[in-house]
Amino acid sequence: MTEPRWLTDEQQCAWRKFAALLTVVPAALDTQLQRDAGLTHFGYWVLAMLSEHPERALRMSDLAARSNASPSRISHVVARLEQRGWVRRHRACGDGRGNVAELTDAGYDKLVASAPGHVNKVRSLIFDGLSQAQVHQLDELCAAMLAHLDPAGTLTTAPPTRD
Repeated sequence: MTEPRWLTDEQQCAWRKFAALLTVVPAALDTQLQRDAGLTHFGYWVLAMLSEHPERALRMSDLAARSNASPSRISHVVARLEQRGWVRRHRACGDGRGNVAELTDAGYDKLVASAPGHVNKVRSLIFDGLSQAQVHQLDELCAAMLAHLDPAGTLTTAPPTRD
């Protein structure tokens, strides 16, 4: 039997801090968005992914990939967003085999209205406590961890290009 690869004291200390962030940050983002916009953080993320596409529409499978989520999670969230009139689903033109999620005008308006509060919360939770050098380090650390977790590079992390 192989001995477990226990964490070193330094790794244990770093892990506990990282695990605390994994708990505190998502909960704080959800709280802010639910209070101010009636959205979950993931619902906001889905609206944002749709808004970044030129037609504000994506195949459900592409939306799942861009959102780094399973198809079933996307289907569930899109159904809730659809009930609120922020997204509509329809069959894909051309092959008719897949479904497309499309951001409605009301959904776009909701996203635009929600963005300032969300960005303010992200800034206060993460970036206000860091120097520019630390932001760069955070970017590098996240890139290294994602490269290790996703060597094929299938996770979507790049922001949209701005003209």
